[in-house]
Amino acid sequence: MLIRYGYEITLTCQQPTALVCLLSVHEDRAADIRASETTFTTPDVPISNYRDLFGNRCRRLVAPAGDLTMCGDATIWDDGKLDRVLPDARELAVADLPDDCLVYLMGSRYCETDRLSQIAWDLFGTIPPGWGRVQAICDFVHDHIRFDYMQARSTRTAFETFNERVGVCRDFAHLAVAFCRCLNIPARYVNGHLGDIGVPVVDPMDFSAWMEVFLDCEWHTFDPRNNVPRIGRIVVARGRDATDIPLVNSFGPHILKGFRVWTYEVAS
Repeated sequence: MLIRYGYEITLTCQQPTALVCLLSVHEDRAADIRASETTFTTPDVPISNYRDLFGNRCRRLVAPAGDLTMCGDATIWDDGKLDRVLPDARELAVADLPDDCLVYLMGSRYCETDRLSQIAWDLFGTIPPGWGRVQAICDFVHDHIRFDYMQARSTRTAFETFNERVGVCRDFAHLAVAFCRCLNIPARYVNGHLGDIGVPVVDPMDFSAWMEVFLDCEWHTFDPRNNVPRIGRIVVARGRDATDIPLVNSFGPHILKGFRVWTYEVAS
C-alpha cells in the first residue's frame, strides 16, 4: 500500500531563533519512499542537514522574528502488515547484548530507572523473561494511564506518569521504556507517523510515540498507548527518550501557532 504523510507547523518567535528539527522519515525507510519529501518554509530560510548520535536526520535553521511555517509532504510504500508479534522471542543476558544496546539500559531524563526499579521488579519480576514480560508491561501501562490531551505536560517524567496516572502517548512510552530498562531489557523511544489505517478514527491526527525493545537480537515494536498491532508506522526518529528527539528543538522562546499532521492511505 501507499501512505501519504506530512505536516504543517507554524511557530511565532519574538526574535531570530535557532531551531533543530527532526521531521523527516528515518533513513532506514529511504528505499520505501515513492514520492520524495517536499519541504519548504514560509518565509524561505536557509536549512542545513546533519545526522545526530542516534542516526536521525536533523535540520538546522534560524526562524526569523514573527511567524515561520514549516511544511513537508511525501508518499511511502508500506507492506500493509500489522506489527509483528513473536511470543517466543527471548531476552538476552546483559553480558550478551551488543555494545550499542547498552545505552538503552540506562536511566535518562524522562525515564528514571533509579526511582522505578523496585516498582518494576515488584510488578513484573515473577513473569517469565521474554516477549510475554514486555507485553505484560505494555498491558499494565495501557490500563494504568488515562489518555488525555488536555493533561499533556512536556516535563512529565515516567515516575510522575506512574503516580499521576494520566498522560499522552509519549508518557505511555516513557513509562514502558523505563520499566523495561529496570528489568535489564534494552528499550528505546520512537516517534513518527501512525495513521488510522485498519482502526476506527478515534483521535485527531498527530505525531505518535511508541517504543522498540531488543529481544532475540532484533528490535521489536511495542505500543503501550494503543496496545494492539497497527498498520503503517513511519518512524521519524529514535532515542533514549523525548529529550533526544523533539520534533522541534528551539534555542529560545517560541509560541506554537499552528500544527497539522496527516497520514492516510492513497491509491497505488
